[in-house]
Amino acid sequence: MFNRFFSFLSQDMAIDLGTANTLVYVRGEGIVLNEPSVVAMEYVDGRKSVKAVGNDAKMMMGKTPDSIQAIRPLRDGVIADIDVAEEMIKYFIQKVQKRKFLSSPEIVICVPSGSTSVERRAIRDAANNAGASSVFLIDEPMAAAIGAGMPVTEPIGSMVVDIGGGTTEVAVLSLRGLAYTTSVRTGGDKMDEAIVSYVRRNHNLLIGETTAERIKVTIGTAKPPKDGVGVTIDIKGRDLMNGVPKEITINQAQVAEALSEPVSQIVEGVRQALENTAPELAADIVDQGIVMTGGGALLGQLDEVIRDATGLPVTVADDPLTCVAMGTGRALEDPIYRGVLTTQ
Repeated sequence: MFNRFFSFLSQDMAIDLGTANTLVYVRGEGIVLNEPSVVAMEYVDGRKSVKAVGNDAKMMMGKTPDSIQAIRPLRDGVIADIDVAEEMIKYFIQKVQKRKFLSSPEIVICVPSGSTSVERRAIRDAANNAGASSVFLIDEPMAAAIGAGMPVTEPIGSMVVDIGGGTTEVAVLSLRGLAYTTSVRTGGDKMDEAIVSYVRRNHNLLIGETTAERIKVTIGTAKPPKDGVGVTIDIKGRDLMNGVPKEITINQAQVAEALSEPVSQIVEGVRQALENTAPELAADIVDQGIVMTGGGALLGQLDEVIRDATGLPVTVADDPLTCVAMGTGRALEDPIYRGVLTTQ
């Protein structure tokens, strides 16, 4: 009776701990927080302390003095800096948890399907140390499929391609399980890096991650435009020849060329999954098609590229950015999905 009482008082939550953004879903309330996975640490006299987290820390990236360092504690979908990740999770939990004096929440966190037991334990320990009463894990493609409304509990083969900041999860699902899954260490971050490298190589201009992300979001496309140029955008950076600030104009065709390698890696991951899918499940995928989720699904014409490469119908989920968080939240709330949660 006491357990049920404190469970009612605590704010159980589901966390989409993403490489780029962290989303928090609270039981009965939906998504209440969506902030960048960035922590600004201040170093004074050998001691470090948290200066800012989330939106405030993201604004500091690339603009901090020597005493402050803006850190992204997750790389390729998994925790790279356990201490900083713990501080970030603790901050987000406290920001969401209105009744701080009551019992600790039950937390469900999504993890990449290809993460190792060590990486999973790091995520679980970080949540435990941040104040969770119990921690459950859910595979990211399963959460994405649930959030996209796919029939994961039925004996029907479904295919989801979740393109996040650090990884692209490709999975075939049926009967609350992953029939096949592969994790490609390519996502939004690799696209940003590809744009930075292209601009540096072809224009001798050094730009930051924030500028590269703006290029990707504004004019990013997976296929060159038909007119060979497309939309243009003005960008600013540091001229590597003269060492002074400079502004140039780049077009969609150049961005498509810059993104060709990460796009081809995503397509190859989809091909690999289809080659390893059982015949009966493959037959279902022909009817059901492929569903794309994650921020990377918003890249222009990426669905067309995958459609051309596979010959299968490809659709983008209604709200690809929140699919994983919504699916993780439904797994927390709905007993029908309890079978997809694990503790390790």
